[in-house]
Amino acid sequence: MARCEICLKSGQYGNNVSHSKKRTRTRSLANIQRSKIYDKGAFRQVNICTKCLRNQSKVSSKT
Repeated sequence: MARCEICLKSGQYGNNVSHSKKRTRTRSLANIQRSKIYDKGAFRQVNICTKCLRNQSKVSSKT
């Protein structure tokens, strides 16, 4: 299972609950993308979730 290298998000576990209250296990994985980011004067490839990727683009557009 992939993990975001910035916020360490990987996924969540829980239950699907039907109308009869029968519970079945379910899993929601984080949306992890492989992306290049500019870090300390150089580009590097990281596994990053889309929320962190969006924040990175907001920060880089301000500078």
